[in-house]
Amino acid sequence: MPKINLLLAEDEPALGQIVKESLETRDFIVTLCPDGEIAFEKFKQNTPDILVLDVMMPKMDGFTLAKEVRAINDEIPIIFLTAKSQPADVVEGFSIGGNDYLKKPFSMEELIVRIKNLLNRSAQQKKSEVLKVGDYSFDFPRQELHYNNDVTRLTHREAHLLFNLVKNKNQVLDRSLILKKLWGNDDFFNARSMDVFITKLRKKLKEDPKVEIVNVRGYGYKLLC
Repeated sequence: MPKINLLLAEDEPALGQIVKESLETRDFIVTLCPDGEIAFEKFKQNTPDILVLDVMMPKMDGFTLAKEVRAINDEIPIIFLTAKSQPADVVEGFSIGGNDYLKKPFSMEELIVRIKNLLNRSAQQKKSEVLKVGDYSFDFPRQELHYNNDVTRLTHREAHLLFNLVKNKNQVLDRSLILKKLWGNDDFFNARSMDVFITKLRKKLKEDPKVEIVNVRGYGYKLLC
């Protein structure tokens, strides 16, 4: 089994180190960050499998960090750690994209169970993610396009770009947003790279004339099907 890559944001040094070391003895790879700003930079450098975020942190709190993460990645599981116990705080955590909420003090066993449950749920959702694109079937987890009896393999980035287009089909997919989400930033060179990937996807979808990826000048791309 591959190790789980986990990003932990916790400003209490003693607690952070205890959680880190406990998870590492159970074959996790843990990146420990003392505040939200550092955690967000680490997240952009190397996307982990799951985030465990303390709510009360200096520079950038856990809720704000989660909002920043969700702006570029709406799939990664997020668990909040907090001493807060008010229902309104719990509601806020879920409303901004959190998947689970663990109140301090907590046991390591409970944290690990919640982490594995979220990752298993995420894996099951991806396994069932076969989407229709006109007459094509798009198997996102396998990164395959099926048309009649033909199967076309997609690269990792092609698959994620097409996934986002399909999820927003017949709507404009914001160019800047998708560049930040898949490429890390929206500079000129990444924008040209995305144009190349769009051209590749058009070629792989050309068998069905009802499927079209159009350029909406100044905004982004739209998948019509």
